Amino acid sequence: MSKKPFRFAVQAFNSPSPRAWRDLIRRTEDSGYSAFHLADHILGSGAAMEAAAHPPQMLAAVPAIASALEMTTRIKVGCRVFCMDYRQPVVLAKEAATMHWLSEGRLELGLGAGWIGSEYAAIGLRFDDIGVRLRRFAEVVQGVKAFMRGGPVQVEGEWINWSGFSALPEVSACPPIMIGGGSKGILSLAAREADIVSLNFNNRSGTLGQEGVVSGLAEQTARKIGWIREAAGARFEALELEIGAYLTVVTDHQEATASAIAAQLGISSADLLAGPHNLVGSVDYICEELERRREVYGINYITVLEDGDNDIARQFAPVVARLAGR
Repeated sequence: MSKKPFRFAVQAFNSPSPRAWRDLIRRTEDSGYSAFHLADHILGSGAAMEAAAHPPQMLAAVPAIASALEMTTRIKVGCRVFCMDYRQPVVLAKEAATMHWLSEGRLELGLGAGWIGSEYAAIGLRFDDIGVRLRRFAEVVQGVKAFMRGGPVQVEGEWINWSGFSALPEVSACPPIMIGGGSKGILSLAAREADIVSLNFNNRSGTLGQEGVVSGLAEQTARKIGWIREAAGARFEALELEIGAYLTVVTDHQEATASAIAAQLGISSADLLAGPHNLVGSVDYICEELERRREVYGINYITVLEDGDNDIARQFAPVVARLAGR
């Protein structure tokens, strides 16, 4: 397995103020991260997001991404990931092409099939079973790619039927497409269609919890890599493998910290430390562990989560400084 250079991103959900948001984006670029990500959720706090045990998202993804692109000059900015059902697909395709064109090629386009049923219900949107959503999602991906090719658009499917118009703005190349998930179906589709495959928990339950955490441990992640490799075939070596380091704690007190967190999650501290979605330890340890995981899984692209209070982007910056591009 070839070793792709490390890339790092910050994904943000909330911020205490507009100024703090702008500072985070500028600091992300100045610290050597290669990308700034948002998620794509509609709802603030309340019963719907509490049912999913998911943090609310303060800002709408599209204008926040556009603003971040305007404030930066070098890094990629994008969504990890846009939910296909939250907007009309041709509208998303045009918005993405516009941001890619205005930023001169710095959009990173994450796409996903959706998973929080309680969020769908709260906004009056039908939440189809996973088989239907995957088939529709496959059409959305093809539609977005057709739009990005420019010229006359002709897409015929069960859910998407576009014709009689040309795609504008015309972009010189399709933005890198990231597709993520934790099930065999979505990861196999990502392996065939994406440039970046984003490894996630299997969130089939519609809520974040122990089942999801266990689905992201070492053995399960190795299984996911196998699905990706099998579905990708010859294109596997060209794929980037990205993962969210959802639990990132930079500390010199690894054993005590890992034991306390593992007890809360109902797993062993050994499983927690080896889990590819977790990074708990000193800067030296984290750097060595990321190099080990790249060797074992091929994962070269790591995203850390910033919620406006945890200051992870700053704490993790020494890791980025040491490994980015290596």
